[in-house]
Amino acid sequence: MKKLFALLLIPVLSFAQEMKTITATNEMVNIKVDGKLKKKAWKITPDVSPDVYATNAKTVTFYTDKDEITVNPVEGKPYDFYIDLNGKKALTRVQYEPTYIETLQRGATYNLQDKREFPAFSYTPSSDANLQKLRKEFNLDSIAGKGDEVSQIKNLMRWVHNTIRHDGSSDNPAVKNAQGIIGVCKAEGRGVNCRMMATVLNECYLAMGFKSRYITCMPKELKFDDCHVINMVYSKQLNKWLWMDPTFEAFVMDEKKNLLSVEEVRERLITGKPLKLNKEANWNHKSKRTKEDYLDGYMAKNLYRIQTPAISTYDTETDHSHPHLDYVELVPLEGLNQQHVSEMTYDSGDKRVFYVTNNPELFWAKP
Repeated sequence: MKKLFALLLIPVLSFAQEMKTITATNEMVNIKVDGKLKKKAWKITPDVSPDVYATNAKTVTFYTDKDEITVNPVEGKPYDFYIDLNGKKALTRVQYEPTYIETLQRGATYNLQDKREFPAFSYTPSSDANLQKLRKEFNLDSIAGKGDEVSQIKNLMRWVHNTIRHDGSSDNPAVKNAQGIIGVCKAEGRGVNCRMMATVLNECYLAMGFKSRYITCMPKELKFDDCHVINMVYSKQLNKWLWMDPTFEAFVMDEKKNLLSVEEVRERLITGKPLKLNKEANWNHKSKRTKEDYLDGYMAKNLYRIQTPAISTYDTETDHSHPHLDYVELVPLEGLNQQHVSEMTYDSGDKRVFYVTNNPELFWAKP
């Protein structure tokens, strides 16, 4: 039995010895990706094993100062090789990673027969005392203007964008309603993250009588470093939900410049139908956003899963303001989390209940 075991090991050892090795004396590597050269795009790191280079390119060539290797990435078949840096070998792996749109396309299928129950969506009326106070304090009627409904919706979104600076790394203020968020930003001369900006806009919409929700747009992964929060607001004039993003002063249109909903944008990204971004879209008035970087390169990643509070109301984010809140998440059938109900109690004592649905008709229901 011992001799047989030794014989079985021989092919494995032989395979390991045949792994390609290229040499280098400089730790920086140039990489050509589908014909486009990127200088000093990779740092050789022997201490990381394997050091993974993820790409959706068809052809990748690594150029050290002494050698080169070309790899044609194949999904599900990572390619490993060594880079010998002055006698230290770095195990390097080229791994195919689907594009954000490819991942979204794989999550295209929902289930209209999913009848699992979750709390009905509701919207606090503008007669609420807190919303009336907000409307008066910031003179929202003047900000919205006297134009038609759609122009008022856009004006309120632009006002939030111009009033609050976006800073994705900032700490949230203790009081997370419109007055508290705007007050902290002015007093401390700082910005807030996209969730806080969408919270402000949502409360402004509710104060002005618009049905709206803020929605958390998330990637497929259950653990992630980045997501984005925007607003969906219902237009009676157009009889549909509209995409509004105060962080980037952005809304989305079709080829005929018709305003689109979040649901429509997601579907068009999947099917490749035309999408247009408003020309004013920007980040903090410092850099423009384009359809390619905002939709194809960012929101395609973050439209895989979508979550929203069941009740759209005032001050949902401040600790102890709402001891119990329900959230509903729309997940495609391919999604990693299909658990219908889960609960979480935070250090503050606030309880949150999360519901999952595969049914977009229920999730995007008109108010």
